[in-house]
Amino acid sequence: MAKTYQYCVAENWGKGFIDHNESSRITFVGFPGNVWQVPAYNKHGNLWIAKVAGSVKTRDEAQAIVDAEVTAAQAAWDALPDAEKAPAVEGNARPADITLEE
Repeated sequence: MAKTYQYCVAENWGKGFIDHNESSRITFVGFPGNVWQVPAYNKHGNLWIAKVAGSVKTRDEAQAIVDAEVTAAQAAWDALPDAEKAPAVEGNARPADITLEE
């Protein structure tokens, strides 16, 4: 059976945003724009979304938020002088497009 996911927007406030018990029960994936992917049809995932006052989004809505953030990051990178884009600096690559799973 293929995994299905739900998406929400919730601002990460730091310590306690995802606690130890939650991380052992739920697989979290964070994306730009404060978009979070959690398993769909999961009691613990739904409780976590409520705890963090998350706003549930469809995959298409979440994708639009992520796309806007990535486009802004790519534009900022493109505006850098060529010397700052030097490949000699590890991790200094143009932000890549992100596609969310169904």
